[in-house]
Amino acid sequence: MNHLVNINIPVSILNLVPIRKGQHAKQAIESMVDLARAAEKMGYTRYWIAEHHNAPTLVSSATSILIKHTLEHTERIPVGSGGIMLPNHAPLVVAEQFGTMATIYPNRVELGLGRAPGTDMMTANALRRSNGHESVYTFPDDVQSLLTYFGPEESQSYVKAHPGVGTHVPIYILGSSTDSAYLAAKLGLPYVFASHFAPQQMGAAISIYREKFQPSQYLDKPYMMVCLNVIAAETNEEADYLATSLDLFFLNVVRSSSMPLSPPIENIDDYWSPMEKQMVKSMTSAVLMGSKDTIREQLLNFQEQYHIDELMAISYIYDEEKQKRSYEILKEVVDGR
Repeated sequence: MNHLVNINIPVSILNLVPIRKGQHAKQAIESMVDLARAAEKMGYTRYWIAEHHNAPTLVSSATSILIKHTLEHTERIPVGSGGIMLPNHAPLVVAEQFGTMATIYPNRVELGLGRAPGTDMMTANALRRSNGHESVYTFPDDVQSLLTYFGPEESQSYVKAHPGVGTHVPIYILGSSTDSAYLAAKLGLPYVFASHFAPQQMGAAISIYREKFQPSQYLDKPYMMVCLNVIAAETNEEADYLATSLDLFFLNVVRSSSMPLSPPIENIDDYWSPMEKQMVKSMTSAVLMGSKDTIREQLLNFQEQYHIDELMAISYIYDEEKQKRSYEILKEVVDGR
């Protein structure tokens, strides 16, 4: 074991705001706030909320409203987007919304930006701010626009975000492929890789980002964050059992079905075909799963390979108390407790 490997890194939380079986949408939002409060108490670095559309089991469509709601019910923890899917929004509107939140809650609002629509193509077309799909290709320009809107008065053009100017809302580039790594490096912005559902290009994206990084007014050296699935429990056996909720969640994706986040089950192999299992496991292969000792060992191995600057964890655990315990165990691991 390499004792030079640093696992005492900042840890953060991503929440897709899933509806659990037996819950309705309002309860899912209440669970989101409850977890944010717990994260703040545990000393997590930041709490981000995703953007998804036309997904009946996720409540994260109006991300900025959920961020505002979470800020209102917490005291210190920075709250942001993981992310705002920029093809769906005019940059000026995003700047006005986040600039307004940053005015109400100074130094607590963060903006993670994604290039994908966060939904299927038919829904994407219904969301688009223009005909055609050119907004996917204007992503670099749209990011630049947002950097300007949040910048100082002297860098503005005629169209400004009021409020927004001078708020310096921090921007992060999100990605699940190598494309975003090049952009984050070129703009000198922090980079967050979505290994929790698309781990295949993680290694390549991290390397590209670090090699190509150009220092900027926002960041003098690369800041690499990775989002991983985390299922921590008192024993490895309990973690394996709790992780079946994660498996069922991704089986939804494979089957294009819409089951809510379901309780764990004993016999997952009776539930899926070998091909479905393979597809789910390829999407969820980037996972920290097990007891505290197991998580520590897995994180050491991960850090030995990738040396990331921050871990963002997502935990699809049905039982809310066990989900909080999972985040507690992860925090204990990175804190060396």
